[in-house]
Amino acid sequence: MQRFSALALIRRALDGQAGWQAQWRDAAPKPGYDAVIIGGGGHGLGTAYYLARKHGMRNIAVLEKGWIGGGNTGRNTTIIRSNYLFDESAALYDHALKLWEGLSADLNYNVMFSQRGVLMLAHNVHDEQVFRRHVHANRLNGVDNEWLTPEQAKAFCPPLNIAPGMRHAVTGGALQRRGGTARHDAVAWGYARAASALGVDIIQNCEVTGIDRDAAGRVSGVQTTRGPIATKRVGVVAAGNTSVVMAMAGLRMPLESFPLQALVSEPVKPCFPCVVMSNTIHAYISQSDKGELVIGAGTDAYISYSQRGALHISMHTLEAICELFPMFRRMRMLRNWGGIVDVTPDRSPIIAKTPVPGLYVNCGWGTGGFKATPGSADLFAHTIARDEPHPINAPFSLERFAEGRLIDEAAAAAVAH
Repeated sequence: MQRFSALALIRRALDGQAGWQAQWRDAAPKPGYDAVIIGGGGHGLGTAYYLARKHGMRNIAVLEKGWIGGGNTGRNTTIIRSNYLFDESAALYDHALKLWEGLSADLNYNVMFSQRGVLMLAHNVHDEQVFRRHVHANRLNGVDNEWLTPEQAKAFCPPLNIAPGMRHAVTGGALQRRGGTARHDAVAWGYARAASALGVDIIQNCEVTGIDRDAAGRVSGVQTTRGPIATKRVGVVAAGNTSVVMAMAGLRMPLESFPLQALVSEPVKPCFPCVVMSNTIHAYISQSDKGELVIGAGTDAYISYSQRGALHISMHTLEAICELFPMFRRMRMLRNWGGIVDVTPDRSPIIAKTPVPGLYVNCGWGTGGFKATPGSADLFAHTIARDEPHPINAPFSLERFAEGRLIDEAAAAAVAH
């Protein structure tokens, strides 16, 4: 793999930029692999990378029905934080946040991770009680989080409107200073580049149409639009389409898939210093490095595999944003889009073995998948390589729904879902 550095930039400038290599190999499917990962988003590519780098498995394929990063990885609002309530969730997301902090150096690829802070607004007594509980729980788990008064919140984020008489007046906020954003495309490309350099085959435009099982019920391979592939280990990381893929192996998943919308404005000069979220009014906002205001909403109220949501959801979100930040009322929206999020009954993910030997699943992230990318991939790689969960992801099993060991993080999701 060609390494990026200041010296490499100078050399390429002198040779007319002619010496750069392709970011990753355009591989064709082989007859068989030691492991196959279904899903070429950040979680899937990261899983393959950690399988190769940490566990020595090099004969791996990542199968993507479209192009890598074309699903939820490229359709989210890039927010990263770890201020979740329960011990299990705090450990999972803070593991991811610690990996985020060194990810660019690890991959030798700038993922544009920016720890600009994530401020979660309170609008009533209930919000205050919930967020103060989060602050105390986070501190007990070694996760940074602090309570701000309305005046302190405005000092941290000057565009914020804290005037009395608002429909949803700001009564305070919880701030995680280590939170922030990253560039979603760069994350997918960085993992793809690093995994390919370790021998992983990244196969695009290769849709999985079936999962084969032998006489004992164990996974023996997959059927794809580019032919059959033999393997004894299959990891499914297909986000909103997980239920469809898992049904190929005869498993019914405790998931519902919803459209989740986002939109961006025309670009303007830097004017918004952080990420601001409001669960009560179902809106959150940050500013990208290109100057666009990146705005997200809650999930639509109906299940669907559509990547286009209902217009009234976006309108409701923009009304809330304009009340919280009046200076943006004359901004024009540039584009909007939707993703497909898979939601579990307790709003926490599943990273686990399945009842089918050799079949593993990573799903149910709802609106929180991007922030967990490196941690999720690292833990899922451990689970696949060792055929047992890591202690951090052990609580996020399929069995918890039958045993009643739920991890109900609906209130910590920060948007309606």
